[in-house]
Amino acid sequence: MRSWPLPLQPRFIAYTAALLITAILLFDFLDGYPWVYVAVPLILFAALAVIGTVDVLQTRHAVLRNYPLTAHIRFILEEIRPEIRQYFLESEKDGTPFSRDQRAVVYQRAKRALDKRPFGTQNDVYASGFEWLDHSIAPKAPVKEPFRILVGGPDCSKPYSASILNISAMSFGALSPNAVRALNIGAKRGQFAHDTGEGGFSPYHRENGGDLIWEIGSGYFSCRNADGTFCAEKFEENAKNDQIKMVELKLSQGAKPGHGGVLPGPKVSAEIAATRGVPQGVDCISPSRHSAFSTPIEMMQFIATMRRLSGGKPAGFKLCIGHPWEFLALCKAMVETEIYPDFIVVDGKEGGTGAAPLEFTDHLGMPLREGLNFVHNALVGINARDRIKLGASGKIISAFDIARVMALGADWCNAARGFMFALGCIQSLSCHTDRCPTGVSTQDRSRQRALVVPDKSERVFNFHRATIESLAELVAAAGLDHPTEFSPEHFSRRVSPHEVQSFALLYPRLEPGELLAGTGDKRFEIAWAMASAKEFRALSRAA
Repeated sequence: MRSWPLPLQPRFIAYTAALLITAILLFDFLDGYPWVYVAVPLILFAALAVIGTVDVLQTRHAVLRNYPLTAHIRFILEEIRPEIRQYFLESEKDGTPFSRDQRAVVYQRAKRALDKRPFGTQNDVYASGFEWLDHSIAPKAPVKEPFRILVGGPDCSKPYSASILNISAMSFGALSPNAVRALNIGAKRGQFAHDTGEGGFSPYHRENGGDLIWEIGSGYFSCRNADGTFCAEKFEENAKNDQIKMVELKLSQGAKPGHGGVLPGPKVSAEIAATRGVPQGVDCISPSRHSAFSTPIEMMQFIATMRRLSGGKPAGFKLCIGHPWEFLALCKAMVETEIYPDFIVVDGKEGGTGAAPLEFTDHLGMPLREGLNFVHNALVGINARDRIKLGASGKIISAFDIARVMALGADWCNAARGFMFALGCIQSLSCHTDRCPTGVSTQDRSRQRALVVPDKSERVFNFHRATIESLAELVAAAGLDHPTEFSPEHFSRRVSPHEVQSFALLYPRLEPGELLAGTGDKRFEIAWAMASAKEFRALSRAA
């Protein structure tokens, strides 16, 4: 389809037809054809041609640039949303990651439009699972400071002051060049971080100078040898770039933990090959596990190497929690080697903007809140929580989402889909087909043109700013000064139509050093006994 001239591509057919019919009718009119037969259709199709031309040339609506004329159907349906609301609620109940209202809030904040709504909550407050934040009878005035957290432990010589909200890992290759540009410009303007994803440190990440978190996956893209192994020299060369503020080792991601990936050879263009350090036109393999280490102790040593080669920048890792004893094996390795990461990002199984097998998407990995609470408690249990910062990602989109995970132990949050919505994503669920209608997740240059970088970078900045402003209002309403003051006691969940419990009861805490001293907490006791710093394989319970 890409080989067809743009006017002949199906998405442009309506516009092309309007232009052709207008030209034919105009020729007939000028040729003396009776005006009474020509005037009305000429005016109609000329109007359509003008509308289509405006669609192609305007810069604010990506879907109109890629689907001139036909995309107006979508906007007509949006205008009558209250009348068709129930249809959308029913159709989205099981199939899409976020509700229509959540997407609408992102679009409104990204455009700096009014995001208030009348007639109260749309939630069933008496349904099991409903959650809320307890407010204070003596609320405070919202603070204006931007809410930042210093990342970097005692072994880090270049700590990074990170925003409470940053852009989660999304690779160039998965995202279009224009999407990467817009995200990075927005991050630079808003002074928040942009995670590169495991696809490498691309020219599009570099060209605008926004703060970066460089993610290193099992393919070691942008720092690999010809055989796919880790190359320390290439890593050091890139990691010392001033634009890179932290280096992150990716163990797994929420969308498909324990699963590798393949970028088919035909999609490995010259620029993707150059960025990743792989041959052009050859299948690009991301193995399911790392080759640079094979034991928990070796992994801690590798993180120390990343920190050293980067010149002392914060070094950490990202994972979706699976077997509890494996993470506890990492904890034992930290204690034994006295090598601690500067940060850990916990990715929930509900997260992930990338395509993945259905079984992995639906049934593999631990959800964010359970995983985050587990990691937080484990670090408390080995007396390491004060020196390791925790990031959280997985369906983080609103200020309430940020506040909730911070109450469970997060120091900052990463968001992917919220920023994709700010770029213009309409969740067409075609990310893996290279046919993204808004130019966000495609390498098709004719589709990429829909995403106009200056406009969308402004929306990225606006979404971040408005969400932080909303978070400040929530913090003030709870009678607090900073989101790090949120605790489980501030949140409640309805567990049945007649019973409510505090998060403090739902997510019980370990005491400092409890794992080292010996715990009777059944969530940790057996898994701690099964964990070994010398291997990821579980020990027998008897051992």
